[in-house]
Amino acid sequence: MFFRVLAPRTPISNGAISATVALYLRKAGVQVRRAGAHTLRHTCVQRLIDAEFPLKTIGDYVGHRSPQSTEIYSKVAIAALREVAMGDGEEL
Repeated sequence: MFFRVLAPRTPISNGAISATVALYLRKAGVQVRRAGAHTLRHTCVQRLIDAEFPLKTIGDYVGHRSPQSTEIYSKVAIAALREVAMGDGEEL
């Protein structure tokens, strides 16, 4: 739970969290199409997929109700496939 520094001490909005994330992504030089809190969520899920966690476990972790929602994140990594297909030392 996040609270404001100044009164009134109430939870801050989702928009305020996304705006803060976007600000710090820009300050860090991270360029993404739509900067915000969803960027962090997407990155987390993608890292779990890359670490070969089961989709069911990932879906439960991020609160997806259907497996299809989690499967969206498991898109094919073309660069990684090229690397595997080309083998060691070969170039395009």
